Parts: sequence; C-alpha cells; structure tokens
Amino acid sequence: YYIPTGAEGYESVGFITTKVQFGWLIRSFHSWSAYLIVLSAFVHLFSAFFMKSYRPPREATWITGSFLLFIVMGLGFTGYLLPWNELSFFATKVGTQIAGSVPIIGSYLRTVLRGGQEVTDATITRFFAIHVMVLPIAIAAVLGLHLLMVQLQGMSEPLSIAKDPVKKTMKFFPNFLLRDIIAWLLIFAGLLILSALFPWELGKKADPFAATPLGIKPEWYFVWMFQTLKVIPARILWFDGEVLGILGFGAAGFALVILPFIDIWARKEKRSPLLSILGVCVIIYMLVMTCLAYFGPQR
Repeated sequence: YYIPTGAEGYESVGFITTKVQFGWLIRSFHSWSAYLIVLSAFVHLFSAFFMKSYRPPREATWITGSFLLFIVMGLGFTGYLLPWNELSFFATKVGTQIAGSVPIIGSYLRTVLRGGQEVTDATITRFFAIHVMVLPIAIAAVLGLHLLMVQLQGMSEPLSIAKDPVKKTMKFFPNFLLRDIIAWLLIFAGLLILSALFPWELGKKADPFAATPLGIKPEWYFVWMFQTLKVIPARILWFDGEVLGILGFGAAGFALVILPFIDIWARKEKRSPLLSILGVCVIIYMLVMTCLAYFGPQR
C-alpha cells in the first residue's frame, strides 16, 4: 500500500493507518520494533564492551557486530523519512545537511543521499530503496557472518565464570529452546501491548517550502550527536567546529571497530582499566547530551 513519493507517501501511510485492516497495528508494531532493536543493539554493544567479549579469539565477532550497529542506525535514518510528515522531513533535511559537512566528500555524500541538492521526491524514493533493499541485504550478509563467527568461536563468558572449574550446562533441546521460545513470546506480547496502547502518530504532512519548525530533532539515538554539534563553537582556532565534531564522530566509530586491537595495546601497556572508565564516560556523555537536547533550551 505504501507509495514512496512526496505526493503520495503521507497519504498512503494515512490509508494504511485508517483503512487497511489492522494496518495501524502493523505500522505501530514496526515502529516500536525499530526503536527497540536500536536500543537492544546499544545495550548489547555496551554489555559486550564491559564483559570484554571482543578479546581474542573473537575480534571478528566484535567487528561484524559493530557494522551491524551502523547498519541498524542506517535503517532507522532511512526509514524515518518515509511517512513524509513534518518532523521526519525537516529532521532528514538537517541530518543530510550535517552529512554534507564531512570534509572532501561531504557535498557528494549529501547529493547521493538526497538525489539532488534538496530533500525532494527523489530523496524519499532513494531512501525507500535503501531501506527495503540495500540495507536489508547488507544486514543479512553481515549478520550471517556474525553468527558464523559466534558458532566458530563460541559465546564469550565473563572472566569470573571462565575461571570457574565447575560450570553449569544446559541441553539445547528442549531446555534452552523452550526458554528461548518463552523469551520471544514475551517480547512479542510486549510489542503488541505497546502498539495497541500507544499507536504511532502520523503527524502533519511536510511542507517543503515552510521554515524549519523550532526544536526539530532526529531520532533519539542520533540526538546526542545532534546536540554535540549544536554546543560546539562555530570556530575552534582555525577550524570549523561542525567539521571537527563530525571528524570526531568518525574517529569514534573507527575506534569502535578496531577496539580489540586497542585493547591488546592497552593490556600490553597495563592500561586496560582506562578503557572501562572511558566506556562509562561515553555512556554518561550520551545521556547528558540527550537530556540537554530534550529538556534544555530549544533553538
């Protein structure tokens, strides 16, 4: 039922929500699932980080998991525009403008994302293709490789359990499988309850010629980056502040991917605890920036 154009995107989502049988429920289920899968990815990332699950021989498992997080965030970014409402349109406009600030390739990257110089019908068609074809293929490939690494290297254990000579075991069938099924059913039921009690709103249709409304923000998992770029001074010495912020995010993403090798160096230099302290600081920083974005002065 969905039509990926600026003229029909909003109306087709409205038709799904109001006319298609259980369309409102399926749309809400999809939206809540998207929120929670990003949250789950971040929780899994930090739990693996603090449990040191990236240490040898699981470097490849960590690297593929990092790419999975990036792909999931890409799915969230491309899917956000598709309802073509006011919030998603202007948030995408701001997000692609930030991408355009990347040094050297910024203008090209913005043009590729938008399909032109502005957010138009070409953008929503492009985002739809990326959202339903390109990124799902990528996530299937990387997830398959990630699970293969888990099968080859096994699940990581906390250091306290790994050193314990007496370990509890459980048969996969039927014990573990039944527990897994119960967990899936509980999650499914929770998503249905959220979808039924808090159905996803459609909002107001986007007007490309209107001024950007006050307080427009990206989705919550991008808000901490958005707020960081807002608080960075326009100029830092001889450099553009926004460009330095974007370069910082890129460096952080690269450090995340190569973390197993940073940890090897840190242990060799007897500085391993510093990584855990840094992880705590990153979580606090993300929370503070997110709270400032939602509860601080709006501009």
